[in-house]
Amino acid sequence: MKQSNSAEPEEEKEMTFWEHLDELRGTLWRIIIAILITSIAAFSFKEVLFDDIILAPKSKTFITYQAFCKLGEWLSLPSLCIDPSHFQLININLAGQFTTHMNISFVAGLIIALPYILWEFWRFVKPGLSEKEVRSSRGAVTIISILFLSGVLFSYFIAAPLMINFLGGYTVSDSVSNQIALTSYVSSITMMTLLMGLLFELPVLVLFLTKIGVITPKHLRKYRKQTIIGILIVAGVITPSPDVFSQLIVAFPLYGLFELSLAISSRIYRKKQELAE
Repeated sequence: MKQSNSAEPEEEKEMTFWEHLDELRGTLWRIIIAILITSIAAFSFKEVLFDDIILAPKSKTFITYQAFCKLGEWLSLPSLCIDPSHFQLININLAGQFTTHMNISFVAGLIIALPYILWEFWRFVKPGLSEKEVRSSRGAVTIISILFLSGVLFSYFIAAPLMINFLGGYTVSDSVSNQIALTSYVSSITMMTLLMGLLFELPVLVLFLTKIGVITPKHLRKYRKQTIIGILIVAGVITPSPDVFSQLIVAFPLYGLFELSLAISSRIYRKKQELAE
């Protein structure tokens, strides 16, 4: 009798398909409300969002340009002093500025709400994990959030300003001036920022793929040279001048991500081998 009583609570804890669906719906609603709140908050601070953040890379006082210029003076490389005033932003659509304000507010709200979004998804999947899986996944939300926000900051302060100034100042002829549409400028920044945020999740992706046996450290080491070449090509494209220093400033963090991913893959693979023995 005692055994049957102890089994009953376990059966009562099991959720039906519709209960899982209802729980997922509640999770999605909480996420949508969180994004809505943070987006409205971002929308309310229009001057800060645009003058101090989005349009800041167009000013010579932007912290990245100041740091590059001081580094150029120290290294006797005047090409590191970047002048972002070689192109003008214009708006050519009647609702262009309003829709841009809406889009940027949504992206900002999504970035701000990301830790909460990840925590909500974690809370949803946690009951279906074993105790061992829960222990091994502890801190995942924090790590994923930190990596994504690191990519966002790297893009905003390094990659995006260099890319924008290179493309904004590129001309095929002196008789053609650059007047960049506001939507084009904003979409370039947001796309680069989100892509870099996702790219910085590479260590997490490698960890997962190593655990399920899709990749091994041997595979990563095999393509190390190709990865380095690819990183240098990307750095060469988005940097505004052909000097080595500005390219290395972009390339080093990206290569560091690869080496971190390799170290994580090696550790996970070694643990799997030990357990198999």
